[in-house]
Amino acid sequence: MRTLIVHNPKSGYGSDAIFQFQRSLLRAGDECVFRMLDEGFKAADIACDAEGFDMVVVSGGDGTVSSVLHTLKETKVPVCVFPSGTANLFSANLGNAPEPQSLARACRIGQTADVDLGRIEWVDDSGRAHDRDFALMSGIGYDAQLMRAAIPNKASMGEAAYYAAALANPTPDAVDFRVTVDGKVHEEHGIMCLVANCATIQNDISIVPGCLIDDSKLDVIVVEIENPVQLVRPLFFGLLDRSGKKIGRPHIKTYSGSTVVVESSAPLPVEVDGEVEPGLVTRYEARALPGAARVVVDPVSPYGKKDVEPRFGGTEDAAYPA
Repeated sequence: MRTLIVHNPKSGYGSDAIFQFQRSLLRAGDECVFRMLDEGFKAADIACDAEGFDMVVVSGGDGTVSSVLHTLKETKVPVCVFPSGTANLFSANLGNAPEPQSLARACRIGQTADVDLGRIEWVDDSGRAHDRDFALMSGIGYDAQLMRAAIPNKASMGEAAYYAAALANPTPDAVDFRVTVDGKVHEEHGIMCLVANCATIQNDISIVPGCLIDDSKLDVIVVEIENPVQLVRPLFFGLLDRSGKKIGRPHIKTYSGSTVVVESSAPLPVEVDGEVEPGLVTRYEARALPGAARVVVDPVSPYGKKDVEPRFGGTEDAAYPA
């Protein structure tokens, strides 16, 4: 088995669990190349020879994971997502057992699933055109404002930096959104409008009930509130019903489709997979990229199957959680 491990030591709290994973993964005769990322890394350079490996393991936060997945899109190189960032939302949506030994076992079994990615395009207030791929969610409004405010404290506070940013910005602007999904127009009003490939957030709360990463669609999420205090109700409902299938999500309007155009009545900041882009935006377009990424899955994942014959062997020393 020939493995490339790409590790971002600046992600999250700099966990060393990736080295425990490496020890659990390797067997006699294997070859493993370990690449430690620097601050200004480019995924295209780091993964330029990825097709020469049986598997690529990406250790880092959602930004690192997304950049590598998009570099390798359409190549069908299997990617194991190792969660070592702040939120690790893509890993949470994928649903694999997160323990290093369990992920090592999943790699040796080699079961994979082809999941969707997304693409977003916009022109900023200076007239410059942008396009970015995303794995989680992107969009405009209050979430981008929070992420921008959280950046200085993210390394020291982790996820708490987002809550601190929310307390510091209690009065976001509500605007009008014109949302076109697969040609059908919807008029909405709220503080943000996102397009999501994955819609499960912290504490395993699903914003969109039944959202899948392999349905060839994006989910549009409009938060229809005038102030953050009104978020308490949907968050409370989320804690009571994490899947959202029983009592729903008040103040949240959702749509689903393969192509999306969003227009806002006022310029707003834009974020892509948790990274805030420069400038302000009044319009963006997004589309699904069906089956663009091939990821390693295990029987714990909703995208995995049980009783799969190991591709590489050497799986006897670690079991998945019951």
